[in-house]
Amino acid sequence: MVKKINNKLILGIDPGYARVGWAVLKKTPPTSSGQAKNNLNLINFGCLETGKEIPHAERLKYLNLEIKKIIKKYKPKILAIEDLFFFKNLKTATKVAEARGVILMTGIENNLVIQGFTPLQIKQALVGYGRADKNQVQQMVKIILKLKEVPKPDDAADAIAIAICGANNSKY
Repeated sequence: MVKKINNKLILGIDPGYARVGWAVLKKTPPTSSGQAKNNLNLINFGCLETGKEIPHAERLKYLNLEIKKIIKKYKPKILAIEDLFFFKNLKTATKVAEARGVILMTGIENNLVIQGFTPLQIKQALVGYGRADKNQVQQMVKIILKLKEVPKPDDAADAIAIAICGANNSKY
């Protein structure tokens, strides 16, 4: 179900354990002629990093505090986050799942509407093809937002793609 949101700021999150990409995107209403034009504007983006030397619980606490700061500063109403998809390393998957849980709880505590998207859905939303590679997705981020270059680091670019997917799935 697509939910109508009055505030058009979307927080996109690429969840991780050592690195969490984030992006804030603004969606503006279509023009009076009904055409959307470029109705997405990138407000800010970045990457939260935690070092290997920091205990696991402290890394999770850091993510919670930093996501709270981003929410307080930008006041988004939607949290668009990538669903987890792992095949190989269960130990890493567990830690990323715990970080994702902390991020989701932070969003819930701040009354954000939560939207989860699979990697396939994100790729389809941006490229039109669910098996697109990372470079294709990043190039579409650049084109859609009319940026001069692909945002760096990759985690932040992924968060922007997730925010675009969230924007395309929210109504006015």
